[in-house]
Amino acid sequence: MDCQKIVKTLKHKDFIKVSNKGNWFEDGAAIYAKEIKDNIFLLFVILKDIEIENIQALIAHFDCFGSIGLKEPEQIMFYLSIKDKEDLHYFEKYLKISDN
Repeated sequence: MDCQKIVKTLKHKDFIKVSNKGNWFEDGAAIYAKEIKDNIFLLFVILKDIEIENIQALIAHFDCFGSIGLKEPEQIMFYLSIKDKEDLHYFEKYLKISDN
């Protein structure tokens, strides 16, 4: 997967990189978040393992932006795990469609 391309797209769409200082996400995970409604956030978590690159997308409710990366969300409303190129193809297609 081309995570660099995805990160560039996320930054272009005003996502903010969040520090991962809690225990909910794996060590070394890169977290990008954007508030889509009051205390409801769209997150992309990029996990880098030795053998596999895994991207998780989720919509979750946190008590505030500052708690992302520190605590578990109060509620998860949507979750998607992208582990192979076919999943990534559909994800990239979604990013292009959502521009309209």
